[in-house]
Amino acid sequence: MLNDGLDFSFSGLKTSVVNHVRTHPDVSTADVAASFQTAVVDVLVAKARRAAREVGAKGLVLGGGVAANSLLRERFLDACAEDGKRGFLPSHSMCTDNAAMIAATGWRRLRADGPTPLDAAANPNLQLQFS
Repeated sequence: MLNDGLDFSFSGLKTSVVNHVRTHPDVSTADVAASFQTAVVDVLVAKARRAAREVGAKGLVLGGGVAANSLLRERFLDACAEDGKRGFLPSHSMCTDNAAMIAATGWRRLRADGPTPLDAAANPNLQLQFS
C-alpha cells in the first residue's frame, strides 16, 4: 500500500488481519493490534510526506479522529521535523469523530422538522437552522 499512489484504503489490511487471526487463533491480540497500528501509521505518514513533497507544502496538518492516536502524532511530528516542514496538531479535545457531529445534526433536524421520509434524496446544500 505504500507505493499505491496517495489514496488510503485499509480494507485489504483489515482482511489480512482477520485471515491471520482465523489461521492463528492463539496469536496475541496485543501483538496483532500493535502490528496493525504500526502498519497503518507507516502508510499514513509515508503518503502524507509524499503528498507534501509533490505539492511543495511548507507544513502538514493532522486532523480528525485519527489525530488522537499517540503513535501517529509522534511519527507525524518526527517526519515533519526530518523534512523541514511545520507540523500542526490539534489538541486531543479537538480530535473527534464526525459520527458524533452527524448524529447531533440529525437530532437537531429531527426536532426542527420531524422525520425525513426514507425515500428523500440527498441534499448537499441542506440548511440547519439554529435559534
